[in-house]
Amino acid sequence: MTVVLKNQYLTVSINEAGAELSSVKSNDGIEYMWQADKKYWGRHAPVLFPIVGRLKDDQYTVAGQAYHMGQHGFARDNDFSVVNQTDTTATLELTDTSATRAMYPYAFRLRLIYTLTDHELTVNYNVHNPANQDLLFAVGGHPAFNVPLADPNGDLADYRIRVAPRQVYSHIPLKAPLNDAANADELDLTKPLELNRELFKDDAVILALDHHETTLMLETDLDDHGVAMTIENAPYVGMWSPYPAEAPFVCLEPWWGIADNVDSDGQLSHKMGINRLGANKTFDAKYDISFF
Repeated sequence: MTVVLKNQYLTVSINEAGAELSSVKSNDGIEYMWQADKKYWGRHAPVLFPIVGRLKDDQYTVAGQAYHMGQHGFARDNDFSVVNQTDTTATLELTDTSATRAMYPYAFRLRLIYTLTDHELTVNYNVHNPANQDLLFAVGGHPAFNVPLADPNGDLADYRIRVAPRQVYSHIPLKAPLNDAANADELDLTKPLELNRELFKDDAVILALDHHETTLMLETDLDDHGVAMTIENAPYVGMWSPYPAEAPFVCLEPWWGIADNVDSDGQLSHKMGINRLGANKTFDAKYDISFF
């Protein structure tokens, strides 16, 4: 089933499967979201929960018990329930089941709240801990945007990403699929990041944001169309396109979590970037996407 939000500028489609944003189309026919061609990547904008990235050996330990979980967790592969919808807002919810507890021994309620306002879509993550013990989790987004957007003759290399604040960022390299934060270097983003295939030869480009509000603008000289993502309080953002495939999309990924470190000991409580949520507490995070 698909949830549709609409105003005078945009029509937004969200799949109940995975609460995944699958389409954002302007009233003049421009499709901003990647349409999940499996030749390159069969997803649009998966929800990452309760981990972001990969676990070392695809497993982790809680209270001496080992659990197995694939990349980015299981939320993206589960059906959400629609708990509220209007013409311009929708709330979708996933809660724990016996199947999730076999992979992840926690009670939880995950809500995705989509709000359409003029040319902007706000995506809220709401994680609630209904239990009397701490909840350990990560959450994040993985939206993929078409490149080119309007000019069919364009290519990834015709696009750039401007980052604000303009500054030098800490860049966390990947020894795919794990992070190598001990060997972080610097990426000068006082000037735009010109996109090219080689940029992604080692997988995602990861920036440490230190929970500061950050905006990434995907733009081109081919036309006046692009997207601007403003991330309110995430510690990390990833930028990714498949390599070496000539995939016509790029992902901008706000993360409240990160893949296991190369030196991970496998204990979830020690995991880099893990969030700890107390009993009956709620975690909120969000990002906004402006489409132009």
